[in-house]
Amino acid sequence: MNWNRWVREGHRWLSIAFTVAVIVNFVAMSQKEPPVWVSFLALPPLALLLFSGLYLFVLPYATRWRSVRRTG
Repeated sequence: MNWNRWVREGHRWLSIAFTVAVIVNFVAMSQKEPPVWVSFLALPPLALLLFSGLYLFVLPYATRWRSVRRTG
């Protein structure tokens, strides 16, 4: 399996983890005294989603730049 496929799969699984963390956050905030750490639960997957999403965003431009550079 190549690097791009690993990043795509990881991005998908991170999005599932982020969604679950947000749902847990909403449920915890509906309690009378929610623990503070629950509000930070979604931040690590969100940070990783940022980096993998930026990589996936730049990927088509980078491959196009490489192909132009090889032919030209």
